[in-house]
Amino acid sequence: MKKILVTLVAIGAFISYFSAASAYSQETPGKDTVYVIEIRQNIDNSSMRKLSLGLEDAQAKGADYIILHLDTYGGAVDAADSMRKAILHAPVPVVAFVDLQAASAGALISIACDSIYMRPGASIGAATVVNQNGEVMPDKYQSFMRGMMRATAEAHGRRSDGSWFRDPAIAEKMVDTAGVLSFTPDEAMEARYCEGKAESIDEVVEHIGLEECEIVHQELSPLEKFILLMMSPLLQGIFLMMIVGGIYFEVQSPGLGLPSIIAVLGAVLYFSPLYIHGLAMNWEIVMFIIGLILLGVEIFVTPGFGVAGIIGAILSLGALIFAMVDNDLLYFEGHLNLQVILTPCAVVLVSTVLALVLSIWGASKLFPKKSFSYIAQKTELKGDEGWVGVETDSLAACVGQVVTAATEMCPSGKVEYGERQYEAVMEYGSANAGDSLRVIRAEGGRLYCVRLSQ
Repeated sequence: MKKILVTLVAIGAFISYFSAASAYSQETPGKDTVYVIEIRQNIDNSSMRKLSLGLEDAQAKGADYIILHLDTYGGAVDAADSMRKAILHAPVPVVAFVDLQAASAGALISIACDSIYMRPGASIGAATVVNQNGEVMPDKYQSFMRGMMRATAEAHGRRSDGSWFRDPAIAEKMVDTAGVLSFTPDEAMEARYCEGKAESIDEVVEHIGLEECEIVHQELSPLEKFILLMMSPLLQGIFLMMIVGGIYFEVQSPGLGLPSIIAVLGAVLYFSPLYIHGLAMNWEIVMFIIGLILLGVEIFVTPGFGVAGIIGAILSLGALIFAMVDNDLLYFEGHLNLQVILTPCAVVLVSTVLALVLSIWGASKLFPKKSFSYIAQKTELKGDEGWVGVETDSLAACVGQVVTAATEMCPSGKVEYGERQYEAVMEYGSANAGDSLRVIRAEGGRLYCVRLSQ
């Protein structure tokens, strides 16, 4: 019995010893962990996702500090706003290392960080809002940017002596169109917009005051690298061209062929990375699908370009634009902010126009060739199956005659004359099915009509 008691006491002492040792090891601080995120590119949805992934990974690894290795000339305001909010709400201190530029949107992101260090020869500031051509935007857009810069500086609060940690008035002057403000490292230090100069990440760590630490650099998986690549503005523009070009060619050659596949593939590639990142919402995808359905109804069911076609085009383009926008940024301090949709609008509209121009040019080159018949399915219309072609002579014979509208004409549709139907277009206005019209000319395989005088 005594042996059993001695054994139990020994086991208890053994467990107590290792439990105490384990508790001591947990309470004993180890090396600090510094997590480095590199943003050395234009500010866009891709860089926004990279920062978001980095902040999540840093928190998962228990990082004590995050260093944002920054070198950018700026970019999209909406992406920069999302990035500055993520930094302001980060659970650990975020330090900006400006190497060598933090211009425009980059300045906004830097100011959001808890401290800023700059490489000698670097600069920060020049946050005036410009368009795609580098032209200064109207003052309402500058006012929005000034508000963001001011609010970001104010978020750091005041020092013990009552002065601002980052003076909001200085941040606002970085957007002043009359005399835009930009700092060198020494000027930034004097204005309290920089804590010191550093040549490398290691020097930044020394400035922070960490003697022994583990520096961890962000490493993206191949899948994440692929998603970031897919979110680049260039590829997003190509996907938009695939959608528009595929639809155009499918309309030119009805049938489920390669053009439809290209359009569907373009839509999947366009929406997928944006949906994964949380930019594209379910309602935006549904809106895009509804828009395509309305366009299909306008093209194939009620020929012409009326209400359904206009609404369908607006819904489709609107969905493509808003899918690229963080919807939370549409309102800033209670005001509607259209600045965040300028870049998406430019990307979508330029890509759409370019796709239409290239599609029209490509159709003129490809359709006459036999090789194009393999690209899209076509149906051969044979006379012995009841199909009747439209001869030029029969069209010419209709000129000056009274015909009957067989479908709605708004402005195009079909008319009936001599027990045959012809493609027709109203010269002006529209007509209802059953209305009497007069043919004034025949061109391009179509009749051009006007309403009879009442």
